[in-house]
Amino acid sequence: MSKIIHENVENSIAAPVIGLTFFAIASGFLMSLIPLSLSYFGISQSLTPWLASVFYFGLLLGATCIQKVIKYFGHRRAFILFLTLVAITVVVMLLLPNPVTWIAARFVAGMAIAGVFVVVESWLLMANCPKKRVKRLGLYMAALYGGSAAGQLAISLFGTQGIQPYLLVLGLLFLATLAPLILRSGQPVSEELQRINRKEIRHINRPAIIGCIVSGLLLGPIYGLMPLYLSQSTAFSGHTGLLMASVILGGMAVQPIASALSTRMSKSLLMAIFCLLGCIAVMGILESSSLVMMVISLLLLGASSFALYPIAITLASDTLPIEKMVSVTELMLLCYSVGSVLGPLMATSFTAADDGLVVYLGVCLLATCIYMLIKSMAAISSGQKPIAG
Repeated sequence: MSKIIHENVENSIAAPVIGLTFFAIASGFLMSLIPLSLSYFGISQSLTPWLASVFYFGLLLGATCIQKVIKYFGHRRAFILFLTLVAITVVVMLLLPNPVTWIAARFVAGMAIAGVFVVVESWLLMANCPKKRVKRLGLYMAALYGGSAAGQLAISLFGTQGIQPYLLVLGLLFLATLAPLILRSGQPVSEELQRINRKEIRHINRPAIIGCIVSGLLLGPIYGLMPLYLSQSTAFSGHTGLLMASVILGGMAVQPIASALSTRMSKSLLMAIFCLLGCIAVMGILESSSLVMMVISLLLLGASSFALYPIAITLASDTLPIEKMVSVTELMLLCYSVGSVLGPLMATSFTAADDGLVVYLGVCLLATCIYMLIKSMAAISSGQKPIAG
């Protein structure tokens, strides 16, 4: 069995990476487009945090049942299915622009996008060598965040009013679907997939679980609320697309660094370092007096926030066989989704102040930094290998 899977995963990974890149451009544009286009469709902007949270609630529920779909259809056909479902939700939003329909559509989109993430992550992680897993996940994150950054720049190029930006999103999703349709080789064997049992779940590294949850607590508000914050609450509101692209570009640029360091040092210590970098970024955002300083601060915020998930998921998968990669990515996405559902709602409790969203991000980063430092010091004092986290 292992030999069969090994031979299969050595095939091309072009289909998931190319498809993911186009999907990321579409998704990155859509995540910022939705809150900024509500007024055009006659929908109150007070719906913004609820749209973000219901999306991540869909992501949460979707993460509990993806393995069955992958096992039945295989990675390639499941990828096509989930991408098509995302496109259908966009069409429904355009045809029926009202709060109830949009909430329902974003919930379904969350479930479908959970499928996209689990399919691609498990496809790339199903390698026998841990270093190859780290390298592939770094490639995945670079494609995801690079595409998302390009999607943010589309705000300035194509605007946020009318149906044309949504038609662009649909076109990009179509291109994403073409990759697995045309490139038919390289998918892993799905018949031999195994679930993680309860005993194995109890032994998954706690910093890995916390890292995924905190990643959701940070990225949920960054995707769902940051565009509105930048367009309304800062002196640089005319540069929202550039500023959001800076966040995503920071996340993309840090992936090779995070991948290289995660095989050379304690992963919990590495997450602590990135959280500390995020705290510095938050202070920079609050004190920014120029566009350049704001861009640099948002780059650092993106680097720190987007680094946590890939480090955490590789930490969780270090000791597991490839037959359980779908199951562990499903579990980690579930943890991420819990944070993503709670994040936008928790962030709204800080919005009494003009910079409440940024303060919320700073609190999350500081608390996580302290936790990861404690865990890494405890691991060192107990004699664990640093790479184990």
